Amino acid sequence: MVLAAESYSLNEHHVAVLPSPGMGHIIPLLEFAKRLVVHHGFRVSFLNITTEASTAQTDLLHSPSLPSGLHVIDLPPADVSSLVNDEMLVVHRLGVIVEESLRCLKSVLIQLGKPKALIIDVFCTQGFDVGKQLSIPVYSFFTPSAAFCAFTLYHPTMDREVEGEFIDLPEPVQVPGCSPVRTEDLLDQIRDRKNDEYRYYFGHVSRLCEASGIFLNTWEDFEPVPLKAIRENPFYQKILTPPIYPIGPLIKEHDPLTKADAECLAWLDQQPPDSVLFIVPGSGGTLTAAQLTEFAWGLERSQQRFIWVVRKPTDASASATFFNVGGDVNDPKAYLPEGFVERTRGVGLVVRSWASQVAFLRHRSTGGFLSHCGWNSSLESMTCGIPMIAWPLYAEQRANATMLAEEVGVAVKAVKSKGQTVIGREEIERVVRLLMEGEEGKVMRSKAKKLQESAARALESGGSSWESLTRVAKQWKGL
Repeated sequence: MVLAAESYSLNEHHVAVLPSPGMGHIIPLLEFAKRLVVHHGFRVSFLNITTEASTAQTDLLHSPSLPSGLHVIDLPPADVSSLVNDEMLVVHRLGVIVEESLRCLKSVLIQLGKPKALIIDVFCTQGFDVGKQLSIPVYSFFTPSAAFCAFTLYHPTMDREVEGEFIDLPEPVQVPGCSPVRTEDLLDQIRDRKNDEYRYYFGHVSRLCEASGIFLNTWEDFEPVPLKAIRENPFYQKILTPPIYPIGPLIKEHDPLTKADAECLAWLDQQPPDSVLFIVPGSGGTLTAAQLTEFAWGLERSQQRFIWVVRKPTDASASATFFNVGGDVNDPKAYLPEGFVERTRGVGLVVRSWASQVAFLRHRSTGGFLSHCGWNSSLESMTCGIPMIAWPLYAEQRANATMLAEEVGVAVKAVKSKGQTVIGREEIERVVRLLMEGEEGKVMRSKAKKLQESAARALESGGSSWESLTRVAKQWKGL
């Protein structure tokens, strides 16, 4: 593999960043790389795993708007055709793609002139081995919450001490120094310890303590309890937890607007402040046909203004679009209830597949966000001061939803009635009305606005997240 000359010329302050595929991982690590370039004077080589890359990933990483000191290095695609299939679960498939794609990592880093540090995503732990071989310090960028980081650091202990399945534990998991995690909130990847999904997932997360440091996309005021626990609780000291650096919230600052985006924003301009519910299933999420129908009826019955980013339903896994973000084309009229688009015209807008999320959340007319509660979307909502309806689909989203609703107080959870396989239209109508016109919604909105101010303070010069990243940057410059 030969790299362009400008991408591997020696530079005094040069680091490499390695995300795993998936927009939920690409976006925060790219924003992290931008901050290193723009605010701290680094040159960053951003290593892009191109194997089975989504359209959205490719478009984002080849945008002409990236800062001049940030160089995207496309790793050659690996032939995984005989190793993956459509029946594989997300992390198993992801693990195979990363493993095959990173066989060239050592030679790439040598050609790049051995950067001062390598920052890896949690699913790119092959970087630890290469870093040791080349004497490059390797840091982990942990994309979920600090609370989930605390759980992840405790996970190897659970794996050793618990017999049987975690999901069958009679009591919530007592994470040292943190709020207990209910078994129903455990992420999908650890619910069956006998399958390949668990093996690939645990194989990566169990190496977290090998990092020279852990970057967290959060800030001190947002998650004070788990941050204090990781720093001070004897358990984390005993397992030699690396230093943690809360440097968030790092969210996607700018999105190129499509024609459809511009039309939606023009419609938002005509709506009252805080009156529109923005509905997005997440960058890799879809609903079943039955759930989509119930959702549409509940939304219509609520009589609230809305913008709904809708995707073709699937009865496959909830993460069905993980490897195809931005690539699906669909006609919502083909699967929404007959007449829904016509009956709600003027009250709401239906958008196909993809929208510039942050632009919509920042608009003065947006007053609520129905989200899967992926960590990036949760941070975007708080950074924009928008309360949420929590609709978790997969991964650690259920735990995020519980935290946002029960601990932070900025979300309401939609729940299934006993015996139901989907969330019913009555419940959907209830939570939409509660958030958009109820007194509880007003309290949540007030809390979200305060977190918006807190997030801005953390990121500005002298703020907690700014100082946290500055400390590490000074260490790297001294190497």
